[in-house]
Amino acid sequence: MLLYRFSLLSVCLLLIAACGRSRPNLPGLDSATWRQDPYGCRNVRASQAKAFLKAKEQLYGSTTATIEELLGRPDEEELAEQTEKTYYYYLVPGPQCSPNHQRSAVNRLSIHFGAIGTVTEVLTTQPL
Repeated sequence: MLLYRFSLLSVCLLLIAACGRSRPNLPGLDSATWRQDPYGCRNVRASQAKAFLKAKEQLYGSTTATIEELLGRPDEEELAEQTEKTYYYYLVPGPQCSPNHQRSAVNRLSIHFGAIGTVTEVLTTQPL
C-alpha cells in the first residue's frame, strides 16, 4: 500500500513537471543587452521593445520567473490585491536615471501578472 502511494505521488510530480512552459522565443530581443540597460538610461530598450511587443502573445501564461529570465529584475514592481502584481521596465531615459531612481512618466513596458502568477497583460505607456 505504501509503495502504491509513493508510485502515485511520483507519477503526479512527473506530470506536474512536464506541464511547465518553456522559455518563449522572441526574435529580435537580446536579453543580455536589455538587462545591461537598467531603467532604460542607455536608450537601448526602445528598439528591443518593438520585437518584444510583436511576439507578446507568446508571453501570456508565462511566470514571473520566465519574465525575469528574459528581461531581468523589473525597474519597478507594483503589488495589487490577491497576489496580483505588475512589473515595469523603462524604455527611454528620463528622471528615473537620476541617482535616487524617482518614478517617471516616460514610456515604459508594463507586464501584469494575475492571481496565479502568470502574465495576463503586456502594454506600453505610449505607442512605440
